[in-house]
Amino acid sequence: MIAPLLSVRNLRVTFPTRQGQFQAVRGLSFDLGRERLGVVGESGSGKSMTGRAILGLVRPPGRVTADWLDLDGTSILNLPERQMRAIRGRRISMVMQDPKFSLNPVMRVGDQIAEGYRLHAGGSPATARAKALEMLRAVQIRDPERVMAAYPHEVSGGMGQRIMIAMMLAPDPDILIADEPTSALDVSVRNEVLHIMDGLVRDRGMGLIFISHDLNLVAQFCDRVLIMYAGQVVETLPAADLHKARHPYTQGLLNSLPRLDTPVSRLPVLDRRPEWRDDLPGGL
Repeated sequence: MIAPLLSVRNLRVTFPTRQGQFQAVRGLSFDLGRERLGVVGESGSGKSMTGRAILGLVRPPGRVTADWLDLDGTSILNLPERQMRAIRGRRISMVMQDPKFSLNPVMRVGDQIAEGYRLHAGGSPATARAKALEMLRAVQIRDPERVMAAYPHEVSGGMGQRIMIAMMLAPDPDILIADEPTSALDVSVRNEVLHIMDGLVRDRGMGLIFISHDLNLVAQFCDRVLIMYAGQVVETLPAADLHKARHPYTQGLLNSLPRLDTPVSRLPVLDRRPEWRDDLPGGL
């Protein structure tokens, strides 16, 4: 049996509030191999917080606990920041939701990609520049020399997202966490970005955690899907079987989607039940 790239058991992210401890992620468990793993759910279900917890980006007073959080068999749970910096970007990268808030507005695109590469892989400025050009070509940006010299505000949203993907993949990480990477893109650009990510993950043998609220997109693009509700996994199934889901929450999400083949005058409202918030074992 092939060991997973990432193994998570009973992950919890807790924040203190005036009403007591709030658990943003509650007992989440999963393994990630060299595959495309979709994580879906409503806003506030804990999807992005899970990615941040894996990368050690939850700051005090937030607290992250787990039975174990292992990368290639080595624990990365609550490592000192200096050790985590050697993993963050180099072993695990994360593409944030909106490039406008992730790219430095006063640095040229090429300088940002080269800086990230040299931070994790070292090398000369010339080597880093060559790597930046290579990665821009890999994400199918035409005229990469011109884009290298541009500032983030001079590129479109779709190109900005490709630049973020190029920057995160430059150090050749083992795992890529993509947090809503296509939510701000039109359909044609979205399909291009997905095709690029699919090719890069397949060719490099990486593991991909694809965070989204678009169930149809995840069903088409991913291999497996975790359904999250209120900080916990309520169902795990192959992406191809997503529309055969058995949990009432997943069924409710699917029924809330508009369909062109069977239009209705009013979409059903998701009926949330108290028992869904019970502590469930995370999907494995």
